[in-house]
Amino acid sequence: MRIFLILCLFISTNIFSQSDILAREYFKNGDFKKALAEYKKIYEGPSTSLTNINAIVETHQQLEQYAEAEAFLLEVMEDIAYSGFLVDLGYNFQLQKDTVNARLQYNKALESIDLRASNVFSVAKGFQNHSLLDEAILAYEKGVALNPKYNFDLQLAQLYGEQGKVEKMFTSYIDYVEANPFTVNNIKRSINDFISENSDNENNIIFRKILLKKAQQTPDLLWNELLSWLFVQQKDIKKAFVQEKAIFNRQPESLNRIADLAVIATNEKAYETAKEIYTYLIEKAQDTGTKVSANYHLLQLEEKVSSKENYEAIEAKYLELFEEFGSVSQTLKLQIAYAHFLAFYKNETTKATSFLKKSLKLSLTEFQKAEVKLELGDILVLQEKFNQALIYYTQIQRSLKNSEISQEARYKVAKTSYYKGDFKWAESQLKILKASTSQLIANDALDLKLLITDNKYEDSLQTALKLYAKADLLAFQNRNDEAISLLSKVLAAHKTEPIIAQALYKQAELFEGKQQFEKAESNYKSIIENYGEGILIDNALFKLAELYMNYLEQPDKAKPLYEQIIFSHPDSIYFVEARKKFRALRGDAIN
Repeated sequence: MRIFLILCLFISTNIFSQSDILAREYFKNGDFKKALAEYKKIYEGPSTSLTNINAIVETHQQLEQYAEAEAFLLEVMEDIAYSGFLVDLGYNFQLQKDTVNARLQYNKALESIDLRASNVFSVAKGFQNHSLLDEAILAYEKGVALNPKYNFDLQLAQLYGEQGKVEKMFTSYIDYVEANPFTVNNIKRSINDFISENSDNENNIIFRKILLKKAQQTPDLLWNELLSWLFVQQKDIKKAFVQEKAIFNRQPESLNRIADLAVIATNEKAYETAKEIYTYLIEKAQDTGTKVSANYHLLQLEEKVSSKENYEAIEAKYLELFEEFGSVSQTLKLQIAYAHFLAFYKNETTKATSFLKKSLKLSLTEFQKAEVKLELGDILVLQEKFNQALIYYTQIQRSLKNSEISQEARYKVAKTSYYKGDFKWAESQLKILKASTSQLIANDALDLKLLITDNKYEDSLQTALKLYAKADLLAFQNRNDEAISLLSKVLAAHKTEPIIAQALYKQAELFEGKQQFEKAESNYKSIIENYGEGILIDNALFKLAELYMNYLEQPDKAKPLYEQIIFSHPDSIYFVEARKKFRALRGDAIN
């Protein structure tokens, strides 16, 4: 008998589940009569739900059966004491433009909170469901007044945001996170939509003032953290650093937040601030790992911004660090960086190779050995000893199959073959890499494959492609002037071939590296004007916009370029950033 009852219950539950699916499908397709019939089947069953009741009311309203909706609600209210139904009844009158009776029911719903504070949940939810924001806010405020243990700061913040009451919204979010500090990252995401990169933006100013006032009233590291976050959004890394130092001074357990800020500073090209942060890390760190890492990043920055006159001083710093920390496995990243500096900056390839071969004799993991071999391969490519470089790359592929570093080595095999002019072998390797687990490697592989595929058939001798590959190699070798000159020859001698757009783009990037921004501008404009249907159009639009914004101080010219990406290239990798910057230039109140 028990099994029979369970079976009956299972069958009835399954039937009502099917009715619910069917009803929702009918409703979605606008077949409201059939939807209503299915919803009523569920309601007449052994159990129903608030969702089902609301669905019946809404379906009646879609059919403009307001009297039936009212009768149904009154019938339900006789059996179920749920204050939210008063809101639904009021909204039913509102749909009939009967504002008097609508207001009467809304007031009854609000008064029900006075009788029982817990009614605030159903009443406020009912008002929110019908986008009655003022009434929902009033319900929440009434609930808190009656029971101070309730906390509706998050709900109020969201409602104030929908109303555009930014200051009240920020205050509610701040009050909420003060009571629930573990939610700080969620709150940052919510607030992020209302601030911009412009520190003079009204919303930014309001948010900053609220935080500073909070910091004065109740000193808490939470306010330093939020101020630091705000300054990062505004790209004012130096001010963020001040806040992070204040946090560390009071909680010196970890330097991770400051290390993260150093990375942000570098990415934002705030190199002087980044150097200041890394210097601070070196001074404050107690462990060798942090000190070595900070020194490594500091030297990387110095290489980036230094001229040849400073190279001897940089090398001396590397040697001082090896003297202090040793040439051991823990400093391997520093050793590889030193060898790269010797080869690619000082052109001392023999010295660099010899140094790395000593590193290989250390007690290293297979991954560490692969990192050394990857750099050895790069130095051999720099020397145009392609076959020897391929040996190192292939060793990595064999020893660490399917790893990301193995995929990187395969990409370097393809790139080296491309430099050699062996386009067929390069293409075969690139086909495999399109499915790489590393998105960056997959994208690079696809770009190179398209370059080869698009240009290998135009000329049986592949003259233009070979010249371009040679220019690409020269750029890899830091021989940028020679690369620019060779690309000019490609542009002059192969005017009708598809490689022209690629040559213009590569040359523009090299011009940017030499800070010849007007020449870069000319190249990007040429791509936009003459190769608008090509795969580089969105790249050229974004790069030109960034030139106008960051170097040529012509933001008015950047704005239409960002706009063109938004409306003509929605699948571009630059879409999100272009939209953000376009809105900032347009002066939108929020991002």
